Amino acid sequence: MTGFVLRTLVTSLALWVTALVLPGIALGESTSGTDRIFTVVLVACLFGLLNSLVKPILQLFGFPLIVLSLGLFLVVINALMLMLTSWVATRFGLDFSVAGFGSALIGAVMVSLVSWALGLITGTRS
Repeated sequence: MTGFVLRTLVTSLALWVTALVLPGIALGESTSGTDRIFTVVLVACLFGLLNSLVKPILQLFGFPLIVLSLGLFLVVINALMLMLTSWVATRFGLDFSVAGFGSALIGAVMVSLVSWALGLITGTRS
């Protein structure tokens, strides 16, 4: 249970940092204080849930492209997961939006890098 909470916090922080740096991604801008933190954590949980349920299916169907691109197509899959998270989050009334595929692509790389760095610091794998 502790590992799940720590990975969720790492993902939350990675999404929050990405939203701060990248103008095409907005996370919790219309809320303030505790509501913003709650929104960030909920979006991180949703992101984790979608990554565990949908991403393996996309990887299975995209396997030939992953092999042909020497793994670079995984970045595209991560961007699609970020866009899917944005779409589902808005359906649930959460304040998370991705402006377009370009923002999602850069955002996916940033979330991965920040999660990786925080995972090294905390000893978790996100």
